Amino acid sequence: MTRLHDMGGRYGDGPVVPEPEQPLFHAPWHKRALAITLAAGALGKWNIDVSRHARECLAAKDYARFSYYEKWMAALADLLVETGAVTRDELSGQAAPAPSPLGAKRLAAADVATVLATGGPADRASTVAPRFSPGDAVATRPIAANMLVDGGHTRLPAYAAGARGRVLRYHGTHVLPDASAHRLGDAAEPLYAVAFPASELWSHPEHPRDEVILDLWQSYLEPAA
Repeated sequence: MTRLHDMGGRYGDGPVVPEPEQPLFHAPWHKRALAITLAAGALGKWNIDVSRHARECLAAKDYARFSYYEKWMAALADLLVETGAVTRDELSGQAAPAPSPLGAKRLAAADVATVLATGGPADRASTVAPRFSPGDAVATRPIAANMLVDGGHTRLPAYAAGARGRVLRYHGTHVLPDASAHRLGDAAEPLYAVAFPASELWSHPEHPRDEVILDLWQSYLEPAA
């Protein structure tokens, strides 16, 4: 599938316009959208990679016109119905909500601060040995595609496919999103911070000596020729 969110280096979308850091939420409903998304995630029916994939699976016309939090809410609605947490009729208001066995897993207000402080660590033990070290020259796969699921989720940006860079840091072994987003288990493998010269990624970079640093899993990389 074409990953709609993978916009780096794409023409025709206009300039990036930075927004002021304050206010944190630009509309009252934005904070509610964030809260509902976090509370629904606490039900344990999906993980962060599944939720990211749900957003990139939105219809192209919707993804293009929706704002940031509208994308969140549209994907959340899809996940709630897909996992059976609610029915389509309940969600649309055409049926009265029925009691759910998931009620026992609800995120209570008193637990929110603890849950947010704990986060969702993605580091895991793995039998896959690290292949690279800081300073090594590497190249990404020439095609930025999920190798496990045709058209599936991946964290290798299309603009970085086939690019040469150098390893800056080894992060340890972490859940592989390409597997996790499709409920195929953690499939943890080594994760690296890799620096790419702007001139390696863009045809006409405004500042060729700039670098872009990406966190990339080992299966995305090969030793640079």
